[in-house]
Amino acid sequence: MSRPKIPRHLLFKPDVYYFKPRGVPLRELEEVVLLPDELEALKLHDVDGFDQIKAAKNMKISQPTFARILNQTYKKIAQAIIYGKAINIKKHGCQ
Repeated sequence: MSRPKIPRHLLFKPDVYYFKPRGVPLRELEEVVLLPDELEALKLHDVDGFDQIKAAKNMKISQPTFARILNQTYKKIAQAIIYGKAINIKKHGCQ
């Protein structure tokens, strides 16, 4: 039996929940899904400029967990850009 997931401290609520390549209807695209904790990690590290330790403390998680979340996020975004997929940003509570 796996350990229960510790709730993350998430503050950022985006105004936009989809990004997609221009000129291609959404129904024709595959998509990658960014979870709320992945978006929060991306914002704290790359937009706010926090190092991983400070960002992890802000989210109330360990630094190794933060690093795993950030790595997953980068891979998802890279796949969307390289393969022309839509990015679906899940709202808080929709995991």
